[in-house]
Amino acid sequence: MHTRKSILAAAIAAATITPSTQVLAQPGSDSVIEEIVVTSRKREESYVDVPVAVTVFTENEVEAAGIETPADFIALTPNVTLVQVQNAGNSFVTARGISQNRNTEMSVAVLMDGVLMVNPAQFNQELFDIQQIEVLKGPQGALYGRNAIGGAIVINSREPADFMEGAVRVGYDSGDGYAADAYISGPVANSDTLKFRAAVSRKDVDGYLDNPYLGEKADPYEDTSARLRFIWDPSDTFRGDLRLYTSKLETQALYYNIRESAPAPFPGAPSAFGRDNGYPDSVNDTSLPIRVNNPGVNERDLSNVALKLDWELGNGTLTSITSYDTLEEVLTGDAWDFLPTDEAVIPTFFGFPDQNQSQYLEVDALSQEIRFTSPSEDRFRWIVGGYAVQTDRFISTGNMVDTGQGVFPVYRAPRGNFPFDFATDSINPQVTYLADSQDNFAWAVFGEMAYDISDATEVAFSLRYDDDERDNTTLTPTAFLPNVAGFPEGFTGEVRTQSWDEWQPKLTWRYKPTDTLSYYASLSRGFRSGGFNQTGVGAVAFANGFLGVGDTYDAEVVDTIEAGVKGQFMDGRVRSNFTVFRSEAEGTYFFIFLAANSTQNLGNFNEVEYQGFEFDLAARLTDNLNLNFGYGYTDSEITDSETPRDIGDRAPNVSKFTLNAGFDYHYPIQAFGEGLEAFVRMDYQILGDTAFFDNNQEGTNNRDDVHLLDFRFGVELPDDWTLTAWGKNALDEEYNTEYSTGGFVFKALPARFGLDFVKRF
Repeated sequence: MHTRKSILAAAIAAATITPSTQVLAQPGSDSVIEEIVVTSRKREESYVDVPVAVTVFTENEVEAAGIETPADFIALTPNVTLVQVQNAGNSFVTARGISQNRNTEMSVAVLMDGVLMVNPAQFNQELFDIQQIEVLKGPQGALYGRNAIGGAIVINSREPADFMEGAVRVGYDSGDGYAADAYISGPVANSDTLKFRAAVSRKDVDGYLDNPYLGEKADPYEDTSARLRFIWDPSDTFRGDLRLYTSKLETQALYYNIRESAPAPFPGAPSAFGRDNGYPDSVNDTSLPIRVNNPGVNERDLSNVALKLDWELGNGTLTSITSYDTLEEVLTGDAWDFLPTDEAVIPTFFGFPDQNQSQYLEVDALSQEIRFTSPSEDRFRWIVGGYAVQTDRFISTGNMVDTGQGVFPVYRAPRGNFPFDFATDSINPQVTYLADSQDNFAWAVFGEMAYDISDATEVAFSLRYDDDERDNTTLTPTAFLPNVAGFPEGFTGEVRTQSWDEWQPKLTWRYKPTDTLSYYASLSRGFRSGGFNQTGVGAVAFANGFLGVGDTYDAEVVDTIEAGVKGQFMDGRVRSNFTVFRSEAEGTYFFIFLAANSTQNLGNFNEVEYQGFEFDLAARLTDNLNLNFGYGYTDSEITDSETPRDIGDRAPNVSKFTLNAGFDYHYPIQAFGEGLEAFVRMDYQILGDTAFFDNNQEGTNNRDDVHLLDFRFGVELPDDWTLTAWGKNALDEEYNTEYSTGGFVFKALPARFGLDFVKRF
């Protein structure tokens, strides 16, 4: 505790001396940190001018830090964390305490080349050929809409080049695999107006986590992704930008362990559910190896086609963004309690074999945004626009009897009839099965006005109205519906309709006494839409003692007040930023797993409060040495809940603090010719005490601090080639990334090492 107080005092003291950002220029490029231009307010502005807490990673920083996945840049962002669990499409972002969970909307809006991701299962993808990443903290709904409740992440890929260029990277990975990516870019057929950029990424590793029961790795990973982009500039007044993206991922999932002290998942469960025979006894226990007898599969296919058109009309820019997305993901594996058949608890109680499971998700979405943006140099600046998205989603989940013949994917129909129809299918007949389709239409109108009261002072007001209507159709065969006596009965073909809407205002003040220093404050509201649990789970949850969980979960609204100071000093060599915030949330999501029908469900707390701060600093001490530091603190408290014992607990998935510190050092190697350089980069991260919620007899479960070290070192001939050795979690910290209801713990990846070679031409 004394150490944390010391860190807090040091951070506040440093912020009062040197307010700015976290991004460093490539060492050796020039004597100052590069100027940072951000698009946080949907127009190009300098970092210091933007009255938003934003951490930016430029192209140079992306390369220097080895950023290849969302987890890499989130580890370098104060007060933002990410948990990867269960399957590739489930990754939970927590920003200033605002978190997400399975089947929820995201806690942050994510945009790739200006296109809003429509489903959270798209987020965890390979990042290659990236130009810049901006992480905005605090509600950004006024401009980015629903689900920007905790912030926004803006990712931009590199634009096509004016001249032919390219690069190839190949690398070895200690997971007994390789990674490779390449790009080529330039004009199309020597055109002066049409340019292209083609990039491809391939990763194939056997895995890192052992499954001694099967004698193989539990987490093999194979991903192939590609992006093709065209930009057409026929005149000074028009620009077209076409992007095509595809990704195919193959891995495994559902390799959980179950805590010894996990409570019974349903009334009447035997004492064996509270086990004392070597199972992990806390969220911090990593001693038990993975022992699933079904390795299962996890396959995900993503595709996106997006077209952005810009017309310069003299008094502003008219922008149209059209996007079509598809997503398909299936995962299979063991079911509760994720043990081999001869060790599982369920047979000893029910008298039938162990179980396995399958989950399937299919999403199609078409979106359109149109906005008009006034010139940035005007004293009075404004944006007005509209957005609409049509989403069709199908999801099915279910358990099957594990007959020892493997596990099979189940898509739109169960395997046989209920109950346990061995006559129809003797291989893994269906035990439980739920299926729903959802027709979702959401639309919004938004605008922003910013006015320079003086050369130093700006005030801005943004406002957005979002309306989200969803029709959910029950496709579960009647026999499989989990109807409970005393509750309304669901039926096949039942259509449930619900809509959520919200006004999201934001008022901002910025005072910039010098070109290198600015103070800012804001009041803002964020909104995250509600949704549907699968039909019948509300009754099952109530029958099993879980309160606040129904067939429908409500929307979440967060009101935030924040103030900060940012700047750059010493000819741009030092930059820092300090922000304090307080948020009040209504309808915060929490997650419940119901073992009785193997469903993943959401509920709502009535009220949760968050408060904290973040500080980050970048300093170029010499032309060759860069330092970076970031610290974020978040205090959360559940202040109202249908379950009284929840009150006073911390909110789910919230780390009390995050700390990241690192350095980047380049130096010339004179003995081997002019221009050759050696470099080393170290990044140290602490994920503070993290609360994992368990809405049952045990209450809150906390994970201790996690300490992680990454490194990169090598040699390079700038503009020609680079050889890099790297390590992630180099000290081999063992920890569980998540704890979930039912006693689930999910192992983090151990130490990984590799070697990369890049050739540019």
